[in-house]
Formats: sequence, structure tokens, C-alpha cells
Amino acid sequence: MDPRIREHASLIVHQALELDEGDDVVIKAPPVAEDLVVALHEVIGDVGANPLAQYTNRDGRALRAYLRSHDGDFETPDHEQAMVEAADAHIHIRANENVTEKSDVDPEQNAAYEQAQRPILNERLTDNWTLTQYPAPANAQLAEMSTEAYQNFVWDAVNKDWDEQHEFQEQMVEILDDADEVRIVSGETTDISMSIAGNHTINDTCTNNVPGGEVFTAPVPDTVEGEVVFDKPLYHQGREVLDAYLKFEGGDVVDHSASKNEDTLREVLDTDEGARRLGELGIGMNRDIDQFTYNMLFDEKMGDTVHMAVGRAYEANVGEENVQNQSAVHVDMIVDMSEDSYIEVDGEVVQRNGTFRFEDGFDG
Repeated sequence: MDPRIREHASLIVHQALELDEGDDVVIKAPPVAEDLVVALHEVIGDVGANPLAQYTNRDGRALRAYLRSHDGDFETPDHEQAMVEAADAHIHIRANENVTEKSDVDPEQNAAYEQAQRPILNERLTDNWTLTQYPAPANAQLAEMSTEAYQNFVWDAVNKDWDEQHEFQEQMVEILDDADEVRIVSGETTDISMSIAGNHTINDTCTNNVPGGEVFTAPVPDTVEGEVVFDKPLYHQGREVLDAYLKFEGGDVVDHSASKNEDTLREVLDTDEGARRLGELGIGMNRDIDQFTYNMLFDEKMGDTVHMAVGRAYEANVGEENVQNQSAVHVDMIVDMSEDSYIEVDGEVVQRNGTFRFEDGFDG
């Protein structure tokens, strides 16, 4: 086994989750990620915790078959809900055998299924959890990389000095924590502003996402105004959405379009009322993620990008005086900030063309 796999497993167990003896841990992973599951069992055994592996794949053949045969009247499965409630920690591993396996599932069917799964997701998010990636060949293919090159890319982004990364990102947290308004401008297509007053900024380095590499907060839902074109592709439910455009008034999406698979974008927005509002503003800061790979777990962390998610806001981001946006979905989309772009916080430019004001080369 590649020694980087055990290093990856150790990072999850000891740093991301900080598991203790006796903790009950559910591992959800597709079969192609078995090496990481084996390594996790070894490290979890060292700790004295109790692993339970579920070999499943939310983008695989079995779920596709289920969704295509079901009548669409989904209910929240009690046995899965009970398992999530009983567990102390959750590890979700992404890895694909076919990244387009669910491309022929009706988007409305996907949305209905996600709605039924919402109570399970909400319960899991209140626990100790982490999401990570195993470098499977299909993901390498989607990224237009060889399997070996993709493995190197993934583990360079994952197995790094997270204490140093935390200090780097904390500089941006300090800027946002006491801020009132953030404005994002990119070229002639994106000019959007929002209040984050009273909400909390999280320094995500190696906890819920492995790899980390972003700072993120929640907009005050009804304050979002302006237009944004997400010029990095969105890969959702096996479909590629290009040039997703959203126009906000009073916090709500009042217009939208896409140059490819606009119906997929529409189905996301139509999931529920909260899907037409922003639940997250994130700023990528992981400089080891230096290319786009059609994988949001990595792409949203790129150091010269901003991402915004329609749908559910994370409870940890929302201040006591503010409202948490609720939705069955949380769909991130990315704006390239490397050229002709800037981030403005309370009227002051804090990033221009991908370079932060606390980095060398910043031109305010």
C-alpha cells in the first residue's frame, strides 16, 4: 500500500476527527476506495475506536438503479437515521468508478431524494464528521490527468503542514470576523455584495474537509444583491453546468441562466425556497491546489477563487441574532479571481487578482 494512504488515514483520525477510545465511527466509502478504508481501520484500531464500514456510493450504479426505479415519493429511512444518531463520528470518502453514472437520472428525482435525506444530513452535521477524497482513476480521468499525477495532486493537497496553513488563513478570518459587507467583483460579469454582519468565519484547514484550505462564512440571507457568473464549471449529478449566472434581489435569485445544462441549475434552485438564497461565501486559500479538477472538494480551495453556495447555511457560521438559511441542498459554485478581480471588505480591497493583501505582490 502507498504509505501516503496511511498518512491520509492518520490525518483523518488524529487531526480531523480527534477520535477517542470507544468512539463509534461510520465510514461511508465506495469499493474503489478500499485501500483507504483498510488504512482507516488500522489507525482506528490503534486508537481503540469502533469502525463500521458502509460500502456505498452516492454517485454509483446501485443508487442510480434505485432512483430510476422508484416512484419518486421518497421517505426518510428510519434505519439510516438511527445509525447516524447512534454514531459518534462520520467519515465520508468520495471516489468514483464512473463520474457520469447518474447523468440519466431525472433531476427532479434527484431533488426529491435529497429532500428525503435532509434529516439524516442535518443530524450528521451536528456530529463529528469529515469528508475526503480517494484518488480513483475515474476522478483522474475527469481531471484530465494520469492516475499517478492525480494521486500526487490529491496527496500533496492533503498531506501538508496544516498548522502553517491555519496561520496563513487566520489572517483572512481576522479581516472577515468583524466585517459588515463583502463585495466580489470579477471582470464585467460579476458584481455582488452581501452583509455578513454578526456571522462567524470558519478557518477550515483539516477538520470537516480533508483537504481544507478555505475560510468561509454565511451571508445574511436577505442582503445579497447583484449579479454573478460562475466561470468555473459546476459538475452536479453527473452533469456539467457551464457559465451559471445568478441575479439576486433582496437575497433571492430572481433570474438565472447557463450556457450548458441550464435545466440542472434550475432543478437545484427549485429544490425548495432556501435553494434560491446564498448559504455560504467561501474564499480559497490552499496554494497546493493549483489546477481545476472538476471536484468541488479541491476546486473551491484554490487560492485565487471565491465560491458561493446556494442553499443550506452551516449552523456554525450563523450568529445568534441572524437567521440560518435552510435547504435540502448546498451547491457550491466558483468564480475565478485570478484576473481583473477583487474582494472588497467594508470598502477596502483585501484581495486583487488572486493575491491577498498580506501576501507578497499585492497591489491594492
